[in-house]
Amino acid sequence: MDKLSLKIAWRNLWKNKGFTLINLGGLAIGLAASLLLLLYVANEWKFNTQYKDAENIYEVKTNFLDATGKVFGTTGVSPNALPLAMRSELAGVKAAAFITWPSQTLLVNGTTSVKVDNRIAEPDILKILSYKFISGSAETAFSKPNSVILTSNTAKRLFPNTSAIGKSLKFMNFANLTVTGIIEDLPENMSYRFESLVSTNENVGIFPKAMQWDNYSFYTLLKLNPGVNVDDFNKNISNFLNQHSNKEVTSIFIYPLLKSNLYGDFINGKPADGKIGQVRIFIGLAIGILIIACINFMNLATAKAGKRAKEVGIKKAMGAGRGSLIHQFLLEAILMVSFSFILAITIVEISLPLFNNLLHVNLTLQSLGFTNWLYLCVVVFITALLSGSYPAFYLSAFQPVDTVKGLIRQNGSSVTLRKALVVVQFSFAVLLITGTIVVYNQLQYLRNRPMGYNSTSLVEMPMEGMLFQNYDALKNRLVQSGAVLSMCKTTASISTQNSVTSGLEWEGMLPADKSLRFNQIITTNDFSNTTGVKMVIGRDFSKDIASDSSAIMLNSSAVKAMNLQQPIGKKVLYEGIRRTVIGVFEDIIWADPTKKEMPMVVAWGPFLPNVITMRLNSARSTKEALVTITKITKEMNPVYPVDLEFVDSLYQEKFERERVLSILSNLFGGLSIFISCLGLLGLSAYSAELRTKEIGIRKVLGASHVGIVNLLSWNFVKMVLIAICIGLPLSYYLMNIWLSKFDFRTEITGFMMFSSAGFIVLIAYLTVSYQAVRAASANPINAIKYE
Repeated sequence: MDKLSLKIAWRNLWKNKGFTLINLGGLAIGLAASLLLLLYVANEWKFNTQYKDAENIYEVKTNFLDATGKVFGTTGVSPNALPLAMRSELAGVKAAAFITWPSQTLLVNGTTSVKVDNRIAEPDILKILSYKFISGSAETAFSKPNSVILTSNTAKRLFPNTSAIGKSLKFMNFANLTVTGIIEDLPENMSYRFESLVSTNENVGIFPKAMQWDNYSFYTLLKLNPGVNVDDFNKNISNFLNQHSNKEVTSIFIYPLLKSNLYGDFINGKPADGKIGQVRIFIGLAIGILIIACINFMNLATAKAGKRAKEVGIKKAMGAGRGSLIHQFLLEAILMVSFSFILAITIVEISLPLFNNLLHVNLTLQSLGFTNWLYLCVVVFITALLSGSYPAFYLSAFQPVDTVKGLIRQNGSSVTLRKALVVVQFSFAVLLITGTIVVYNQLQYLRNRPMGYNSTSLVEMPMEGMLFQNYDALKNRLVQSGAVLSMCKTTASISTQNSVTSGLEWEGMLPADKSLRFNQIITTNDFSNTTGVKMVIGRDFSKDIASDSSAIMLNSSAVKAMNLQQPIGKKVLYEGIRRTVIGVFEDIIWADPTKKEMPMVVAWGPFLPNVITMRLNSARSTKEALVTITKITKEMNPVYPVDLEFVDSLYQEKFERERVLSILSNLFGGLSIFISCLGLLGLSAYSAELRTKEIGIRKVLGASHVGIVNLLSWNFVKMVLIAICIGLPLSYYLMNIWLSKFDFRTEITGFMMFSSAGFIVLIAYLTVSYQAVRAASANPINAIKYE
């Protein structure tokens, strides 16, 4: 690259500042948007790749079968007795272990106490999941009883001024544990994350105490020996659970850990989808926006190149060879694209904190990976070559006499190509905007579905520490204080699916009903009064009726599935006790709000509760009520912090996947329109410049401002209308495919489609008419003198 060519290229870009700014900005914004999307995609794609030998790690999945042997449900949990049996009875298993779900757990070091996400696992888990140890090692961390592994951040919180390794701490303020390992903090794109990991040990009373075959509350992981055929292994273990337990008809299979995030949903026991659908949409968004930006850049570059025919002729007349001209034009294109790429990276760095905050992630440019950077650089280089190839090879071939005389005009094929590219560009924009509208409407539709309970002023906190024995006293004090109207204790939050059971029996049931599965919550009194669950018939549990200790309530789906014509008073065998149905309540959204609800049973009974739910007194301020609850609870349970959460916010977490999709489609759909309109702005300005003399003559002959504006705008609006005719049917087809995965879905209406089309036409018309108005307002005398 010689210094003179670089100087000429720089001067040419500086001379046309407006054109350079539009072209540079459009491509930079498009590249930045694509980079942000690719960062998110790369983060999802790398899920669990941090584990060593991740390709040999598998999760055990459980299929539940009906009386005919058909799979009607798949879950990722299994009994805790399963890993030991697999280790001892199955060939090819290198290691197997169970691990629990994460639960907020109190760890105490003297006067310092913190609540962390804790898991409990068998020692063999460290032979399966690899962690980067700062202190200790995977070989020794769980070699002794009463051991706990801490992440670096947790260790610093508990032992701020000293090393945590070898130190003792209290688990739930009663069991003594020894810190035997400290590991690096775990990234967000990793399954089975924790802040502390405790080895199973019956001596300290840590759950689980006994191996069971009928408690499906554990994740089972295993590592296979190299060379084991997974299909054959799955055939061998299909009936493994039934050989050890006759309570349920099930089959199990192993599934690769590397697929669990993107392909984690199952239908009829087969992988169906998961996050991969969302990732594909984001890849499509990134490619679409990048195509729009690149088309913009190429259109503007080739359109402006026609103005340089005289420059080419003079250079050739002065002895410049074709090779030097090609070099010059390609250099300018590469220089422009390079500036755009640098600007795009700057935009990404500036916007990443906001982007991370919106999506609740922690992305950096380093997470994109070498391969993705390579792909992006190739795209940028190809864009530079394509945009610079027209002036480089087309104009440099003309005879210098013709170009100097101005006999060269842009040929029809280049103009037609630009129009085709604009149509393609706006077709993508139509698809993105229509998709944005459909995604937004679907999210609102799901959010507006009746929850089945009243979440307003509903607050919950974990049942822990001294609250187990002091619950009744706590309830009396909180109600008497006026902060709480009613209160109940349950095995699970009203907002989140937690427990499933089966094996219920009732009069008139069919053989196939034996495998019917029910969501379950165990509670005592004031359940519906507190949660606002809507009773259809019957009543809630009452402390004044002794027989309610052997009663249950069913939801509407359960009554329908059990075919109970008059459910009140019916006897149902539940957990070995024949219970009386005293109430039927409306279905509540407890699991995935996009799917139909399972049958549900709410039972009264002695149990180990997990959650205290409270309805705040609306007559008092929320802040005042929370302060009162915190004060009284702290007095009765001083060791534990008071963690209050609004059920409203917990419920909204169910829509996280759709929320992310809605945010990104709104953001990048808007960017696609902005970039497309930048291109229209540049092309319309160039078109108006080419027709300066024509406009002046028309004005002298009496043409009105409106007529000239419409004349200059129509060609561009026409291309947008063609794009709409292509984009609307395509978007309707693709969005129907996306909506088909929802049991509850909105309809794609004509209003959605035409509002999208109308919005794009309006924006496009306003963009091009801005330049048209400027041209129509110019002095016609100056226009006629042009050139």
